[in-house]
Amino acid sequence: MSKAIVTRPVLLALGSALLWAAPAHAQEAAEEPSIGVADIIVSARRRSERLQDTPVAVTAISPSQLEGAAALTIGDLQGASPNVIITSGGTGAAAANISIRGIAFADIEKSFDPAVGVNIDGVYIGTSTGQMLDFFDIESIEVLRGPQGTLFGRNTIAGVINVKRTRPTGEWGGKFEASIGNYDQISAKGVLNAPIAPDLLAAKLFYMHTDGSGYYRDLTRPGKHRGGTNNENFGASLLFTPSASFDALVTFDRQVQDFDPVLGPLTAPNDFFAAFLPPALVNQDVREGVYNVIAGQDLYGKYRSSGITGEMNWRLDGATLTSVTAYRESKDDILQDYSTAGLYLANRDQKYWQFSQELRASGDLFSGFDYVVGLYYFKSRYHLDQYTAVFGAAPTHQDTTGWSESYAGFVDFNWEIFDKVRLSGGGRWTHDEKQLATAFTDPGNSAANFTGARNSKTWKKFTPKIGVDYRPGSDLMVYASWSRGYRSGGFNGRGLTPYSSALPYDPETVDAYEVGFKSEFLDRRASFNVAAFYSDYSDIQQTSTVSVPGVALPQTVVINAAAAKIKGLEADLTLRLVEGLTLRGSMGYTNSKFKGFLVAQPVTTTTGAITRTFDFSGVDMIYAPKITASVNAEYAAPLNMGRFDGTLKFNVGYRYLSPYDQQVSADPAIYPTAITAPAGAVVTVPRNDPRLRSDAQNLMDASVSLIFNINDRAKYRVTGFVRNLLDDRGTQTAFTASAFPVYWGFATAREPRVYGVQLGFEF
Repeated sequence: MSKAIVTRPVLLALGSALLWAAPAHAQEAAEEPSIGVADIIVSARRRSERLQDTPVAVTAISPSQLEGAAALTIGDLQGASPNVIITSGGTGAAAANISIRGIAFADIEKSFDPAVGVNIDGVYIGTSTGQMLDFFDIESIEVLRGPQGTLFGRNTIAGVINVKRTRPTGEWGGKFEASIGNYDQISAKGVLNAPIAPDLLAAKLFYMHTDGSGYYRDLTRPGKHRGGTNNENFGASLLFTPSASFDALVTFDRQVQDFDPVLGPLTAPNDFFAAFLPPALVNQDVREGVYNVIAGQDLYGKYRSSGITGEMNWRLDGATLTSVTAYRESKDDILQDYSTAGLYLANRDQKYWQFSQELRASGDLFSGFDYVVGLYYFKSRYHLDQYTAVFGAAPTHQDTTGWSESYAGFVDFNWEIFDKVRLSGGGRWTHDEKQLATAFTDPGNSAANFTGARNSKTWKKFTPKIGVDYRPGSDLMVYASWSRGYRSGGFNGRGLTPYSSALPYDPETVDAYEVGFKSEFLDRRASFNVAAFYSDYSDIQQTSTVSVPGVALPQTVVINAAAAKIKGLEADLTLRLVEGLTLRGSMGYTNSKFKGFLVAQPVTTTTGAITRTFDFSGVDMIYAPKITASVNAEYAAPLNMGRFDGTLKFNVGYRYLSPYDQQVSADPAIYPTAITAPAGAVVTVPRNDPRLRSDAQNLMDASVSLIFNINDRAKYRVTGFVRNLLDDRGTQTAFTASAFPVYWGFATAREPRVYGVQLGFEF
């Protein structure tokens, strides 16, 4: 990548002086005790409170855990929090597939809403594109499991990942880091704080660069890698504090990413495309073969995103007023062949913007009663131009524009109704409107051309929550809650006929029940938190190819296809029994099952297409492993370095994910059964396509750091790190195109073993 080549010497010159430890985490106490678990302050309920006093299943990710894994993106949280899966979307720019407690969303189309809300500095990211955040300049990360519709809005049906960046300090200071690793990986990061007007105006500048050659093997050029990326992320913040009762923070950020969007092969010998593909792209195993690529021509991916956020806080007698205003826009342009050596080539050019405004008031109404109330407004628009060429034919053209508008009012409260007994609850009323217009042109079939109308539909929903907690002592809290989650309806952005592009689908909902306890013991040297949950998931949105009476061609539509029951257990443990050693562990168990999942789908035969009803109720839900577990150990030992103070820090983390499916798609083995089944029969689908199932993952990360001070102001750091120490390989996302028959398959591969060295400086 030419830009990387130009930038690299500059970064290395900068980086030779630098490395910084991960930013001091605002969730952790300012002065952490030498022995004992430090208080962790979270804002999971839009108010600052101890994690152990919060009746919500929330994991606060320690910066030392991210540091130990040399974490780069939000995807490195996978497995660190119970029942949480985060993988790269593969076919979209900076796109994430996120699942919490078995409720997942795995699609890049901007016509769909994510199931997990990713919030940055209180701002909701409206599409899965852009959710794969870089870990840089982070103050706190909280993973909230279960519906969070009351305080965080619609489309948080599965949970929320709440990310806060650091604020300007008002003092001169800086943190800088440079690293180099295998696969030509290089990064440089920097944060500079400066006072502009003492006690009035402070500024912060930040910059990050990462690039690498990728870890896919190019079969046409032995020894060369594909899948590389070149990423720049930079911006500035200004903090205005004219008085103790008012502050205003404005942050501008921009991301510029260029990447090579290759995908690994999953095509099986009986797939339709198999006879036309190079043999090296057919019947590859999902552990090693998925890293092999043959691209039909030069592919490219370009992503540009900018945002500005303004937050104002007024502290009045008895109440605090908060305003968060944000605007974000992005443009992505991707030419991709989906592991078909150019047989299926798509150029997707998209533009997106969103605007949001939230007004909140919080405070104490009377002794023992605190509240948060607010109003929220969100508006977005996207435009897609897609040209698709199949087997070298003249490309078809899809032109789609989507609009979304939402407004809501919400209230949340805590009320100590009896001594040590607290009632909490609230609700949110949401009004959503979606609009979509699609035009389609096929040079080879003028009968398929159409220009659709601008279709519109609205939905209204009230999502309540009620809970109770009991604290018999300062070291134990028991709680129970019920909440309702909601994910907006919409229109199918993939619809390429007048019928499929105009057909709306309705919202999906979940009723979530949770009981749990949070405890501290051994003189606060240990904490142990447990939550059990049960979710009744209804009207699940599912993309399906269906047969429609009176319509000749099969239709790709989004329908509310099924319901599901999900239950599980989660546990978090933190131990700090001896000075310098911190142990953290977590475990999640999920048992999920569809019900009533019946779809009428077309089946291609030698004499034409027939329709059969398939029962998918027995297949596994996607991104829902039965077991997730993690263990992390951090040990810091003082070193006698003469006139320098030094610390040697070791960090080892292990994450386990049991196998899980990555797409709802029938096992092709039932294809003959579907053909021979009589009309009107229901064909049972016993499982999803086996190649869409991830193997069990054993992910280990380790680092060792030497940290030392040369004077009272400067801190230096040298770190060696290894991610995926066991070199556990396989797929992280997998997809097959069409069904009965399958056309072909493709996947994104997990990052293999990566190792390197970091240098840094903080003052």
